[in-house]
Amino acid sequence: MKWFFTFIFTSFLLVSSVYAAPKKDSKFIDGESKEVTIQNLQHELEKIKKELTKDSSIWTKSYNSYMAYQASRKSLREVHRRISELKNRRMTSELRLEIEALQAKEKVLLDQIDGFRSQGPSPFASLLKPDTVEETPKISNPFAIITGLSYIKRLDGQYKDYEVKADELRELTDIMERQVALYRQLMKLDPKVDYEVELDATLLQIEKFKLALDTLTSTADVYGKRIESIEAKINKEIKDQLYKLLNIGWVIIVLFVIAFLIKRIVKRYITDNERFYMANKILTFVTVTLVIIVLIFTFMDNVGYIATVLGFASAGLAIALRDWFMSIIGWFVIVFGGSIHVGNRIRVEKDGMVYVGDVLDISLQRITIHEDITLTTVMQNRRAGRIIFIPNNYIFTSLIANYSHGTLSTVWDGVDITITFASNHKKATLIVKEICRKYSKGYTEMTRKQINKLRDRYSLKNANVEPRIFTFIEPNGLKVSGWYLTNAYATLTLRSTISAEIIDAFNAEYDIAIAYPTQTFYTGPIEKKQQPVMDDA
Repeated sequence: MKWFFTFIFTSFLLVSSVYAAPKKDSKFIDGESKEVTIQNLQHELEKIKKELTKDSSIWTKSYNSYMAYQASRKSLREVHRRISELKNRRMTSELRLEIEALQAKEKVLLDQIDGFRSQGPSPFASLLKPDTVEETPKISNPFAIITGLSYIKRLDGQYKDYEVKADELRELTDIMERQVALYRQLMKLDPKVDYEVELDATLLQIEKFKLALDTLTSTADVYGKRIESIEAKINKEIKDQLYKLLNIGWVIIVLFVIAFLIKRIVKRYITDNERFYMANKILTFVTVTLVIIVLIFTFMDNVGYIATVLGFASAGLAIALRDWFMSIIGWFVIVFGGSIHVGNRIRVEKDGMVYVGDVLDISLQRITIHEDITLTTVMQNRRAGRIIFIPNNYIFTSLIANYSHGTLSTVWDGVDITITFASNHKKATLIVKEICRKYSKGYTEMTRKQINKLRDRYSLKNANVEPRIFTFIEPNGLKVSGWYLTNAYATLTLRSTISAEIIDAFNAEYDIAIAYPTQTFYTGPIEKKQQPVMDDA
């Protein structure tokens, strides 16, 4: 019982005499001796010091820089005072050397002060100031929604960084308060140990940290409310743009539905595939144009300003993108002029190259054709099957021939064959004409009907569709040229058939000989032609 009362009494004395000290007995602390307790406290104190040194937070660095700045200023004042004091004495060589050493030290201190001058009167001026809030973006179109969300994310990150600074300073203050408690406890347990200097320095640092923490807390509150206000404004603008985007989405859907219904109606009443294709392209172009106009007038705040800017920019664009604009104009000329349609067979000549093919597509920038095997590919290109892209502006600068324009789907083609001067040219001409008439009869009747339909649009002077035969004198004989109407998409087939038929027919005649380059050699004198004897009777 005596040991129990002694323990209670000593515990009461220890609690009342030691500030912030643990409730331990001065002689027996949980069964440990006083020396062991002091060693444990010192070990804990060293651990805290190492932790503070190892942590080296921005607050500690800033405070150390501030203290170094203040120490440099104090040392500079001492140097100035000492220099003034020495200058008032009688000058000797020793004093002169001391003054020079002090002046050198003065220069070093001034350099140090210049390095720490950014600290100013407060050790945490730069840390307490929150990041500057950039100019709030205006969410005036859906594309700016991403900008607004990014801006909100950036503001939240700045505020979280500021809160992290406050948490770090609060944690650092708690550790240093524990360090102060250990100093006091050690000084109470062992009066021989002097921690007054460290204790005063730590208390001063804690005071500075608490003042900074109070400022940081109040500033964080104001900073957070400002950020909340900005975020609320941006969120409202984003919400408005989303509603606007939803409404414009419905308008666009309605436009496409209307275009789809019109296309269905057009397809029902236009049976010609080529006309339906062009009508489909025009409807698509009109629909897309309307969508673009709706978007411009919906999301652009000042359409008049845009028109002014486009007016000034159009001059430069017209020069820089002349071919591009000319291709668009050419598209309007082709589509609304009706000179070329999808499916037509055309011939394009540019820079000495000739291309013949069928039109696959007419886009806003170019005509796409598929090159077929024609007389041009046989005689000139020796290539076929290529996809040729022709800019629409070629309609203004190059020769483009349409082999199947309008209702016409036939063209004139011809076969040339040379016979000798001694041949019966009249019989040869008649044979060629009959063969041409035989194989082109169907195309002749078709063309006659097609030309009658074209008379409503064009003034046709010569409507003769029958095969035509011409004869020409050539160096090696008489050339018979037979011309006939044939399918624009299969000229070579009929030409091949007629050519073979003419050769067979000529070879079957004894008085018709096919001519080719020949030479005659005379080994004796050339006999003169004799005048025929006239019969007197």
